[in-house]
Amino acid sequence: MRHGAIPGSRGAVRPLRLFGDPALRAPCEEVTAYDAELARLIEDLYATMYAAHGVGLAANQIGVGLRVFVFDCPDDEDHRHLGHVVNPRPVAADGVTVRGPEGCLSLPGLEAGTPRHDHVVIEGATMTGEPVRIEGTGFFARCLQHECDHLDGGLFIDRLAGLRRRRALRAIRRAPWAPTGGADAVEA
Repeated sequence: MRHGAIPGSRGAVRPLRLFGDPALRAPCEEVTAYDAELARLIEDLYATMYAAHGVGLAANQIGVGLRVFVFDCPDDEDHRHLGHVVNPRPVAADGVTVRGPEGCLSLPGLEAGTPRHDHVVIEGATMTGEPVRIEGTGFFARCLQHECDHLDGGLFIDRLAGLRRRRALRAIRRAPWAPTGGADAVEA
């Protein structure tokens, strides 16, 4: 029995924006039109996320400044969570704060222990404008918080401090995809 198309199967893989690209630091605009263009963007986000072997992807990571992200992410019990959120807003972030490994498709190869809440609730809409509420724990909560940060112009390295932050910035400066402009470009 067929249950519809696989998310992203009709989408185009778009180039990922890498650290240093201004699109990653600009807060995204609210989506106001729930139309075919939005549906196409969501398909492209899925296609790009799967091609890059990610578990989540925000629209600004492909250069689109709209508040939308997709995910296909397990939680700590290995339950799969698949979906998208338009105009997401965190309504709860609580539980213990856990420092866990975190990476980003826009900072390829970089990973650092990043503090995140172990439980989060996100509210928003589907691509058709229907209200949606998503609750995540563990790794899935980390994913939801990570993608919401992207839509506000944030990166996981912004949550690092001290030695972890210095090591991450040093790794960025040495990366083959590092932005030009020296250390100042990396300290963004």
